Parts: sequence; C-alpha cells; structure tokens
Amino acid sequence: MSYRADRSFTFYFVRHGITAPNFSGLRCGGDVDLPMMDIGCDQAYLLARQIERMHLGIGLIVAGSLLRTRQTAAIVSGVLGMVPVEVEPLLNERRLGRWNNRPIAETEAQLARGETPPGGESEDQFEARVERALDHIKPYLERRPLLVSSKGVGRVLYRILGGEERMQVGNGEIMEFAVTPGVERNGLRVSRLQPG
Repeated sequence: MSYRADRSFTFYFVRHGITAPNFSGLRCGGDVDLPMMDIGCDQAYLLARQIERMHLGIGLIVAGSLLRTRQTAAIVSGVLGMVPVEVEPLLNERRLGRWNNRPIAETEAQLARGETPPGGESEDQFEARVERALDHIKPYLERRPLLVSSKGVGRVLYRILGGEERMQVGNGEIMEFAVTPGVERNGLRVSRLQPG
C-alpha cells in the first residue's frame, strides 16, 4: 500500500512517553489503554522543551485517543503555549489482542512473518486505518501538525509514505516527515530531530 500525496507537506511525529509495559519490554497495543509512567511524563516535558527550542512552527497537535498519547499531547501543548490538540482515534496503535503484555522478543518472529495476533488487528487492517488517518488530517497539513502516537503508527506512516526499511522511533523521540509527490512514489525525507 502506498499513499498518493497530491501536494508537498511536512509534519512531525512523536512517540508517546514510556508506559510500564514499554519499560518492562512487553507488548502494549492499541487495545490496552494505560497512562504514562512518571518518567514518561518527564520524557514528554523534555521533548516539548526540545520542540520549543527548535522553533518548528507547529500549529496543531493531532493525537491518538489512547491516554498515553493524549497525556503526551497535553504536556507538549502546554509547553508550546497551548497549541490546539485534536484527537484522532485512527492514529491509535495496532490492536494486539492476546499478544499484549507478552515479551516483545516472544512475538517478534510472528510479527515479522505477518501473522495476526489472536483477537488483534491484521497488519493490512492496521495499515488501511493509518492511511485513513492521513486522509482525515489532510485539512491540517498546512499547519505543520505534530502527530502524537505509538511506535507501530510511526512505522506504518513511514512505509505508506514511501519509506523502504523498517523505521524505529523511541519513546519521546521526534521525527520530521517531509513529503513531495513523485511520479511513481512520494519523495520522502524522514529526519530524526535533535535539539540545536
């Protein structure tokens, strides 16, 4: 699946601050709604200060509906002077069913083979949902939005916008997605942003 951009745009993507399952190396899908740990709140605050120093011109924050993403968005919004926040449930992490709260290493091979977690969401369903989310945020692209979601959503955004290798994004890390429509594929530049 590949998203067809009709114009050039830039948006930013951050993964929420760390949760207890993240900290313990366990799977935590979109069907598990947990808050961040205190350290995750600290990560979100430090991320917000980093964004503030970079002067990215973010005019809107779009967050998934899970508590961890809404908490991250609220912290960033507050530091940036109350940038408006929109909630988009299509940006929630993949539902992992019975793979939730299992060690990541235990299910990594099954995910690599494209297996669907029992009681969870297939990769194709997840990808189609994230692509619909991109369509929903089209009206916001002129405002250089900051998307706040989870690792899997970042990975899928990267792939459907034209990326080829598997993108990894850590908790509280910011990525810039710059998309230019191309004939065959989008011209995609993804940068891991560091404070200047």
